[in-house]
Amino acid sequence: MDKPVIFRKRLIPEECIRLKDDILLYRDKEVIVTAWNTLKPKKTLHHGFSCYFLERGYKVSKFYDHEGTLISWYCDIVDYQYDESTDTYVVTDLLADVIVYPDGFVKVVDLDELAEALDSGALSTEQLKKALRRLDRLLGLIYKGSFPSLQRYIDEREQAQTSI
Repeated sequence: MDKPVIFRKRLIPEECIRLKDDILLYRDKEVIVTAWNTLKPKKTLHHGFSCYFLERGYKVSKFYDHEGTLISWYCDIVDYQYDESTDTYVVTDLLADVIVYPDGFVKVVDLDELAEALDSGALSTEQLKKALRRLDRLLGLIYKGSFPSLQRYIDEREQAQTSI
């Protein structure tokens, strides 16, 4: 399987980082699944898996601590650009995030950053509307009990990787 080049672009703080060490586990036209270790060491977060739902506009990640205990599922609202000639994705974090804890508690975070980014010009009105619509769709899936349909993309690849 050819490995695409993936960049993570943040608006706050402004940065664009190549995810060169991520391990590609699966890719089709709509989904990319990767395994990774944190880019910068953190007190609790150590490694995880991410699934980019390209057309849906979110990235769902499974976060683990240093002992391999699940911390949470972390969902970023994103947009992306793809350059077929270089097989390169630039995935832009649209700031609104949803955290789903192992006990099922759901928390929406970083909405203040949407307003800050709009005020500073880092986020356009169109991007803001896109982010809010995608956030609404994701929360709708979670609240109606359909989040496992997203989790399974990671769970299946994680299980296959650990059974090797």
